[in-house]
Amino acid sequence: MSRSINKVILIGRLGAEPELRFTTSGIAVCNVSLATNESYTNRDGEKVEKTEWHRLVLWRRLAEIAGEYLKKGSPVYIEGTMRYRTWSDSEERERFTAEVEVKELSMLDG
Repeated sequence: MSRSINKVILIGRLGAEPELRFTTSGIAVCNVSLATNESYTNRDGEKVEKTEWHRLVLWRRLAEIAGEYLKKGSPVYIEGTMRYRTWSDSEERERFTAEVEVKELSMLDG
């Protein structure tokens, strides 16, 4: 296979206020969590609700827009790519995270 695709599409609600900050070189970056919900009926006929949490990172103008217009609970549509990072914390323990780097953002509440 000569081609590959790394694309994530999510519709959900923000689980917290966006955290907007700037790198030392002045580039805007915003981190926020997104909740997606799924409901189904199990074998016993009981309704089951399941929530998945996704870490989002937005850069540059998208980060500024998110920091200015989005709030906890805002419904959004996003497209992006999966990113995986490792780093060492202050106690030299290796840490790992998976996040969606947002490339497109649509606010669904007007």
